[in-house]
Amino acid sequence: MEETGRGVYLIVVTQIPYGVQKSRLVEKIAELLLAKKLPLLKDVRDESSDDIRLVLEPRARTVDAVILMEQLFKTTDLETRFPLNLNVLDRGAVPKVMGLPQVLKAWLEHRKEVLVRRSTHRLEQIAHRLEVLAGYIIAYLNLDEVIRIIREEDDAKASLMSTFELTDVQAEAILNMRLRSLRKLEEIELRKEHADLTEEKGHLEALLASDKRQWGNISKEIEALKKAYPLVNADGTPHALGARRTILGDTPTTDLAEVTEAFIEREPITVILSEKGWIRAPRGHATDVNDERGFKAGDRLKLSIKCETTDKLLMLTTGGKVYTLAGDKLPGGRGQGEPVRIMVDIEEGQDIVDLFVYRPGQKRIVASSAGYGFIVGEDEMIANTRKGKQILNVGAPDEAALLVPVAGDRVAVIGQNRKLLVFPLTQLAEMSRGKGVRLQRYKDGGISDLKTFWAADGLTWMDSSGRTYTKPTEELTDWLGDRAAAGRQPPNGFPRNNRFVG
Repeated sequence: MEETGRGVYLIVVTQIPYGVQKSRLVEKIAELLLAKKLPLLKDVRDESSDDIRLVLEPRARTVDAVILMEQLFKTTDLETRFPLNLNVLDRGAVPKVMGLPQVLKAWLEHRKEVLVRRSTHRLEQIAHRLEVLAGYIIAYLNLDEVIRIIREEDDAKASLMSTFELTDVQAEAILNMRLRSLRKLEEIELRKEHADLTEEKGHLEALLASDKRQWGNISKEIEALKKAYPLVNADGTPHALGARRTILGDTPTTDLAEVTEAFIEREPITVILSEKGWIRAPRGHATDVNDERGFKAGDRLKLSIKCETTDKLLMLTTGGKVYTLAGDKLPGGRGQGEPVRIMVDIEEGQDIVDLFVYRPGQKRIVASSAGYGFIVGEDEMIANTRKGKQILNVGAPDEAALLVPVAGDRVAVIGQNRKLLVFPLTQLAEMSRGKGVRLQRYKDGGISDLKTFWAADGLTWMDSSGRTYTKPTEELTDWLGDRAAAGRQPPNGFPRNNRFVG
């Protein structure tokens, strides 16, 4: 990052991945800019000379540089992946594909095999040398007799073997000795060499007999290799062979949702859903959403929502499933839109209950037509697949009927039998999935409407003509009770359709 003053900054790229053409990289970024797929980036400039210098200009000084770079890493060759085909021959067997852990284990097993074979070979050399040294020592202890046999006997080798009980190897070695070696000092050196080799032989035999010692030896060899090729020299300068050309670092701690949202051009939209399940999202916050020309024959407006392209929308169906829709993926405002069933797999015979904008941390009460329900967080309702996420368990003939935001400490529920009940919100459990508990008891019919309110503000409703009524909590004594009670007839002025909004 290069600060240019007043909080404005530029991002300068000085290195690009191996094998990536700089000109093609700049061209790709420019193409994405023109296609409006990099909404956080304003411009890219190539100011390279002998060294690489690509200048990236953010759209605004408030743009998070980390999120901008994560966006570029995902869409351009500023970040590349190198394929590694680990189709290998292990121990000369049939070719097979290994994972990295298996390859490393095979390499360590090979190191162990090399160690064993090297140690076994060295033991054979030591055994041969010790045999020769033992013959030399016998020769020095009986030097005069050895010389006499060599000078006078016709078959000196056989005579030496029989006289001193020597092996063929020892007798041959004595006969091949040089005259200059016949010194007293040589005997001392031979005895020292014999002692050293005997000690080394003991170490090698102990190594071959212990699996633990073998792995310890391999560990020391790898440590020695690491010291031979350090990242930096003793004076702090990079080592000619051991220094890395790239940096081993941690991935920046960015919110995946923020990075995903950064790919979307933030624009206001109005989501329009019809009764028959057709959906569209014209740009801007439209006011005339009930125009009959925007619907097919026999269809009409179910609901409309003012939101933005970066928003997620949650949709509840009568089967108790919640589906997630992305604001930027909705069809535009031309025509009547598209059936929402094309975008998500709504089960046959199920209808849409509600559609609303997802707000992180927000909680809602979900209720079935039979009057059972519970509190559920909107975070728990996000569905990552077309098949949706089951939230409310219902069985025919019951259906999911309501999904009301929690905004208070009291719950007011009214049934189709026109009975109103008010009870504390604390009597409802918070769950991620289930049937829930009984909200209100009915002899006939089921639930009609539900809302939450603050006791300090009182219960508010609106009639069909748009007039608002508020009943203070102290005047709701007749309707206050516990969850699962039957309730009583609502106060005067309550809408005849048994809805809190007439």
